[in-house]
Amino acid sequence: MGGTRKAKSTAQYNRVWIPDEEHVWKSAEILRDFKPGDDTLQLQFEDGTEMLYSLDTSSPQLPHLRNPDILVGENDLTALSYLHEPAVLHNLKVRFVESKIIYTYCGIILVAVNPYKQLHIYGDAVIHAYSGQNMGDMDPHIFAVAEEAYKQMARNNKNQSIIVSGESGAGKTVSARYAMRYFAMVSKSGSKTHVEDKVLASNPITEAIGNAKTTRNDNSSRFGKYTEISFDRRYQIIGANMRTYLLEKSRVVSQSESERNYHIFYQMCACADQPEFKSLRLLRADEFRYTSMGGETAIEGVDDRKDMEETRRTFSLLGLTKDFQADVFKVLAGILHLGNVAIRNVGSDRSSISSSDPHIAAFCDLLGVSPDGVTRWLCHRRFVMVAETVVKPVTSKRAVNARDALAKQIYAHLFDCVIQKINAALQVPGKQHSFIGVLDIYGFETFDINSFEQFCINYANEKLQQQFNLHVFKLEQEEYMKEDIPWTLIDFYDNQPVIDLIEAKMGILDLLDEECLFPQGTDQNWLQKLYNYLADNPLFEKPRMSNEAFIIQHFADKVEYQCWGFLEKNRDTLYEELIDTMRTSKFPLLANFFLEEEPGGVGSKGIKVRPARPGVKPTNKNLRTTVGEKFRSSLYLLMETLNATTPHYVRCIKPNEEKMPFEYDSKRVVQQLRACGVLETIHISAQSYPSRWTYIEFYSRYSILMSQQELVLTDKKQTCRTVLQRLIQDSNQYKFGRTKIFFRAGQVAYLEKLRLDRLRGACVTIQKHVRGWSHRRTFLRMREAAIILQQYVRGQRRIRKSVTAAALKQGWAAVVIQRYWRGHLTRQIFRMVRSSSIIIQAFTRGWIARKRYKKMVEVQKALILQKYARAWLARRRFQTLRRLVHNVQLSYRCQQLRKKLEDQGKENCGLLERLTSLAGAHAQGLDKLHSLEAQLGKSATEKASLEERSKKSKEDAAKTIAQLQQEKDGFIVQKQDLEKKLADTATEMKDGFDQIKTTLKEDLEREERLRKIAENNLDLQKEDHEKEVEILREENRRLKEERVRLQRQTEEGAQVNTDLQDQVIQLTKHVKVIPELRKDLHNLQTQRDDLDRRMKGQSEEAIAKMSVITRQLLGGMMEEEVISRLASDGPEQIYEAGDLLTAFDGLQKATRVLERKQKEQKEVSDSQVEGLTFKVEHLQNENNQLQKLFQEKMSVNDSIGQEVTRLNQENMVIPELKQTVSELQRHKQELEEQLEEQTRGMTEQIEEISKKLQMNVEEEASQRRLLEQHEQVEREKEEVERRVEELEEVLRRQKNTETEAKTRFTQEASRLTAENMDFEEQLDMKDRLIRKLQNKIKSLQTSEKANQTPAPTIPKEYLGMLEYKREDEPKLIQYIILDLKPRGVVVNMIPNMAAQLLFMCVRHADYLNDGAKLKSLMNAIISGVKKVITDHQADFELLSFWLSNMYHMLNCLKQYSGEEEFMKQNSPRQKKNCLQNFDLSEHRQIFSDLAIRIYHQFISVMEKALMPMIVPGMLEHESLQGISSMKPTGFRKRSSSIYEDQEIYTISSLLQQLSLYHSTMSQHGMEEGLVRQAVKQTFFLVGAATLNNILLRKDMCSCRKGMQIRCNISYLEEWLKEKDLVQGTSAMETLKPLCQAAWLLQVNKTTDDDAKEIIEQCSELNTVQIVKILNSYTPIDDFEKRVAPSFVRKVQGLLQDREGGSSQLMLDTQYRFQVTFPFTPSSQALELLQLPSSLRLGFITRI
Repeated sequence: MGGTRKAKSTAQYNRVWIPDEEHVWKSAEILRDFKPGDDTLQLQFEDGTEMLYSLDTSSPQLPHLRNPDILVGENDLTALSYLHEPAVLHNLKVRFVESKIIYTYCGIILVAVNPYKQLHIYGDAVIHAYSGQNMGDMDPHIFAVAEEAYKQMARNNKNQSIIVSGESGAGKTVSARYAMRYFAMVSKSGSKTHVEDKVLASNPITEAIGNAKTTRNDNSSRFGKYTEISFDRRYQIIGANMRTYLLEKSRVVSQSESERNYHIFYQMCACADQPEFKSLRLLRADEFRYTSMGGETAIEGVDDRKDMEETRRTFSLLGLTKDFQADVFKVLAGILHLGNVAIRNVGSDRSSISSSDPHIAAFCDLLGVSPDGVTRWLCHRRFVMVAETVVKPVTSKRAVNARDALAKQIYAHLFDCVIQKINAALQVPGKQHSFIGVLDIYGFETFDINSFEQFCINYANEKLQQQFNLHVFKLEQEEYMKEDIPWTLIDFYDNQPVIDLIEAKMGILDLLDEECLFPQGTDQNWLQKLYNYLADNPLFEKPRMSNEAFIIQHFADKVEYQCWGFLEKNRDTLYEELIDTMRTSKFPLLANFFLEEEPGGVGSKGIKVRPARPGVKPTNKNLRTTVGEKFRSSLYLLMETLNATTPHYVRCIKPNEEKMPFEYDSKRVVQQLRACGVLETIHISAQSYPSRWTYIEFYSRYSILMSQQELVLTDKKQTCRTVLQRLIQDSNQYKFGRTKIFFRAGQVAYLEKLRLDRLRGACVTIQKHVRGWSHRRTFLRMREAAIILQQYVRGQRRIRKSVTAAALKQGWAAVVIQRYWRGHLTRQIFRMVRSSSIIIQAFTRGWIARKRYKKMVEVQKALILQKYARAWLARRRFQTLRRLVHNVQLSYRCQQLRKKLEDQGKENCGLLERLTSLAGAHAQGLDKLHSLEAQLGKSATEKASLEERSKKSKEDAAKTIAQLQQEKDGFIVQKQDLEKKLADTATEMKDGFDQIKTTLKEDLEREERLRKIAENNLDLQKEDHEKEVEILREENRRLKEERVRLQRQTEEGAQVNTDLQDQVIQLTKHVKVIPELRKDLHNLQTQRDDLDRRMKGQSEEAIAKMSVITRQLLGGMMEEEVISRLASDGPEQIYEAGDLLTAFDGLQKATRVLERKQKEQKEVSDSQVEGLTFKVEHLQNENNQLQKLFQEKMSVNDSIGQEVTRLNQENMVIPELKQTVSELQRHKQELEEQLEEQTRGMTEQIEEISKKLQMNVEEEASQRRLLEQHEQVEREKEEVERRVEELEEVLRRQKNTETEAKTRFTQEASRLTAENMDFEEQLDMKDRLIRKLQNKIKSLQTSEKANQTPAPTIPKEYLGMLEYKREDEPKLIQYIILDLKPRGVVVNMIPNMAAQLLFMCVRHADYLNDGAKLKSLMNAIISGVKKVITDHQADFELLSFWLSNMYHMLNCLKQYSGEEEFMKQNSPRQKKNCLQNFDLSEHRQIFSDLAIRIYHQFISVMEKALMPMIVPGMLEHESLQGISSMKPTGFRKRSSSIYEDQEIYTISSLLQQLSLYHSTMSQHGMEEGLVRQAVKQTFFLVGAATLNNILLRKDMCSCRKGMQIRCNISYLEEWLKEKDLVQGTSAMETLKPLCQAAWLLQVNKTTDDDAKEIIEQCSELNTVQIVKILNSYTPIDDFEKRVAPSFVRKVQGLLQDREGGSSQLMLDTQYRFQVTFPFTPSSQALELLQLPSSLRLGFITRI
């Protein structure tokens, strides 16, 4: 099978690669089949020339086969079917030159070709596009490598490294910079340290002091750098550390032709005229020797002055002080001046420096060193002998070398110091959890003359290549083991022998260090040792024509090194005398450079190692560390660090030497590919199974090669096995893994050939049938046309035969007859129309005349109306002025009354404080009782002392008796008698004490029983009071509903009559009644003042009684002075019922104080307990009396309320005079009935109160006053009836009044209406106070009528307001906002109920004119909603719910604001419900801002859920069955962090998610305009994300993919139509760029007309995007062709004329359209809204 396949490979028409000196490899086509034994191949090149390619007949080495064009341009070089050097070179060229793509994968390597041009592929949008993506899903990019490293660090918790290598000028520094920028962008910490900015800011500084212009690169890094970026546990940057390797110090003192020194020198010279640099005595760059040796001091396109500003800015950003910067610039300026020091020859062996040399003076001044010391030791050297020290002059050549060595050493120390300062600035407090290292190191170098620097560089690359080979080998082995593929050992190049040659014992470095130990050692001696010791090593060679060089066979190529300078560079010597001079410098920075340090070991770990440049040398030469040894040690530490991390490789390629953009030099590229390990990766992959396909991909691509029986099988994996075994007989050419099929090189190309043959055969068959059908169709059409022509010819012949002369005459006669008949008919019609027109004109002229006459009459009447109207306006102005005066007077009186009420409130508060002070005084009295108890205890103590004295007396008596016993015996008898009496006395005293003790015990038990009885009584009273409070609340609510019902009835009565003319006739002279009504109002006001005085007197009496009760209650416990003060202050402060209730509460508090004290007075006598019991009973009696007094006062207030109500009713009657007489009489009767009912109810209440008051004789006076008030009410009722009768009489007299009084009545009625409204507003506060008192009275009465039958309830009619207590506000917010669950409540409530309930509460606060309550409620609502959306930031349903409710709340605030522009569509009821007292425009703005915040959060949640679906659904899913848009790449996913069980999304998934969002928004009642804005934003995200992915994925740019995209867009459009969202959303407008991109993928791209059409149609795409799509266009089959570069250039030329437009490649997916909240009034009636029981809002009351 192998021979057969080889024969097929070298068959006719196959293409191969032939070696070529100019192009390296050249493509040719085989003209004749190759047969075994042939010694030549007949080939034809692409330019048409033919050649015979010679072969070795013994073992013919056939040329490399070329991949099919369909496989060219792959993202991964290892995915090519034929893997070899020409395939890799050609693939890179196609991508770089034709597609303008600079990045390509080669296994685990990212190959980056320097474009020498700024590209639009590094913006922040591109970073966001690559963030979170798996490596391989997007086009190759440095960001993809950085993302893979960051992702593996986060998922595997392992440190990572990115190794960037390449030649000088290949773009290493830029690539490393972009990698660090990516890390800084995706791991933003949000801290104030701005560590990310500092990490990026370190690049300009290191480039200024470590980069220079070379012949190959204008910004070449002349040192190696390893930057460790540290991350914390949240994987955010917390710092960085930088290590440097092998700084090229020799560049400081010498540069080659067309090269420059380090950038920092030229930047300083460019800024020499600035004040900061004046003291440095700088000259132009071409005047300093160290900056002018290369000949060029400027770089085209580079502004050194501007770069200096950037360098200084980054110095400051890193926190390096101005003083340190000045010191750095001093050192650099000193180096420049040192280079200009002139050293002259003095004789043959001496040299000298002029003392007047300005540069030596400048050097010494700047660096603070002695001029004599420097000039002496530059030209002399000290030798230390055994017995003496000798100073010997040196030649000028050696002096110049000493000067240059000093300059190099100073610069190297300065470089290390700056790096150390940068590292210190990049260290932030915090523990490092992991890190990512970015290694920017030189690649393999070979020049015409290679020295010690190239030797070290190539040695480092050998070590890196070895590590790379082992890592690639390890990855391949892991892949095979994962797929259960048998592992066979792969032969790959191992460069360990070369490394041993360099670093092993007796190797090149070892021999070099050994030679450096000898003072007289030379380069020639060292080279001779190499020849002697290493001659047998096959990797070491001696040049044939030279004895001053040696050759090493590196992994990349042979390199010849010149031995001159190796020892000097390895020693890096500097005279000790100069070092000592530098140590004595007065400049601290320079002195620190040369301080002696302890020799450090080389075994420390890599993270803590300082920059790997030669350190300070000890004075003992034998202990000095050579440059080679230090470099080997630092390289060892670097490899140790890299081996401990997961490496990622970036190989930078320099495409040409001329730095031309997108120019490709195959020779230079292939050299670098060989040197950087890319071809070695290809070699390893080619030896195994490079092409790897999943079973699904293989089935989808090659199902066309399957038979019908194979397609029927359900197991696709088994089907793939069967097909492969049938198509490829050799089983060694493929292997079946668990998830993939592994192919050897060339097998995919073979399968593609089979597939193409099958497709070509199918195409031929289709063409055959189509052409046959087309020819048959053409033949049938021609046949049909011939038949028709025959029919016409034959018909004309028949007509000629049948026509005669008679027939012609008859025809002519018929025509004449028709002519006359038609004329007759036309004349009849004309006469009829003329007659009709005359009649119409007559009627029209009459109508015009009548209309003109009617208009004249109307004008005359208008003049009359104007005359009366002007008179009415004059009278109205006078009446308005008079009404204004009245309003001012009434406002002043209301203000005085309001002030009086406030004073009374303050006095009530004072009374409560005094009662509290009484309780304190009572406590003081109890303290006195305690003091008395203490005195009692003191008395008991005295009693005990007396007993002790008695005992002592007894002892004295016993002693006296003992003394007198001897004197008289008679005294003994007397003593016995006395003892007997004493015993009797003690017995009596004991009995008396027991009796007293028993009595006290009984008293205590009786006191305990009395205390319990008092406690029970107090508890019962407390329960009664609580019940009374509840009854008061219910009565208050019922009275409010009664008032609302009465007002509504009054309004309905006012709207019944519409006949205004009859009212004018009947009520013309009603004006005369108004002054009488005003007098009545004045009288009522006087009566109210009288009632106030009476109420004040009653209050004083109540206070007097309360004082008596207080004296009786607290008289025994308080000072008389306090009680008298309370009694004197009380009567002046208590006037209102509320104040009396406060006093009553104070008495209750006093009772509770007394109750507590009763518990403590258990040792008080029985008489005190009985006295307290009496006081409690007396207090209860006084409380009952006080309640009766309250009832009496409330009755008086009720009469006042009735009077005010009567006045209000009379005022309301005035506008109702507009009605007819019958309506007025009916209304009068209703008022009389209401008045009678109220009077009857009041009479019953007074009678009931009077019956209860008759039980006590002391209340007779109060009863008489109550009866007098009742009689007064009866008189007032009779007066009202009399006035109503008089009014009826007046109306009857005015029935026959003339109609001319219409104007006067209208005028007066308007004035009275306005005056009535003023009266209502002014008395509103008084009405509320009166209703409050009435409610309290009725609640007390209700408690007394508990056993009576309740009155029938009046049906409630609601006003659309919700009442709640101020203390219930947290519960309101908790239940309606915080605890509300949209899913659980929305089902049982109408949409936006939460907003409506909250607004109804706002309306009630506005209705009460309570500004504090309203402000508190609004703030609580806003805070509650903010808390909800903060706690549930990712809950889409809840965000949708509150967005809808906040929008509705905003509309409610507008609709009911009272502003005209928002009330146009309101119903009459809604207009009445508008806010009246407060302007909430500021709160509207706050709610609008809150809604905008919720909207943006809502959109963010939608985008977060949709982003994972967009690319799979819109691009990767193939919605058109049978049209596969997948290219046959066999591309292996490079990411090792991909999840195996990722969910697969389709366009259906995307549509389902959109439907879910739309249904949720609709369910929550979101306004249609807001829904359309959200849909528009979502569609923009879909279009932008899809287009961005197309621009970054070359595999998505194909014709079939364009068809798939357009199909998916049509699905989105159908979805919009289904949801009725096409109109007004502009959603499809946001998809225009994506539609045009899909069209661009499908359209022809060949001719000039095609280019013009592209320009016209792709108006939404900018130039960069169009060119990117054209360059990325990838054919799926061989039937398609790539876009020619000439066509792309043609389109670019046409696009240059397009004005404006963005130059950005990516669309900003974070862009937000401005959201608007249009006003949409709601038709929902607030008064009909019901409170759901599930909300637990029982504490809220509907008004």
